[in-house]
Amino acid sequence: MQSRGNPPFGDKAGQARESAQALAIEVLTYIAADPASLERFMSLSGLDVGDLRRAAAEPGFFVGVLDFLSSDEALLLSFAANAGRDPATIERARQILAPRDEIMRARR
Repeated sequence: MQSRGNPPFGDKAGQARESAQALAIEVLTYIAADPASLERFMSLSGLDVGDLRRAAAEPGFFVGVLDFLSSDEALLLSFAANAGRDPATIERARQILAPRDEIMRARR
């Protein structure tokens, strides 16, 4: 008998991916709460507010959100303090969400 809340085959990779995406959504919400950070994110990503939903469905979007946060140490530390998270969780989430071929290129 399967216990409640556990996936049928113990898909830990799937759970890790879901947790990483949830963190990226939390980061995006944090960015969106600060008009200056949101404007900078939109400018650097080439998106406008109307594109966010569509873009969120694209592969790599959440990696981009985490990259944006990581590129600004003050923003990263502010998010971490407000969310009660270790800043290192951002990089771990990014690694989970990054396409495999990107990880292999980075290791070369």
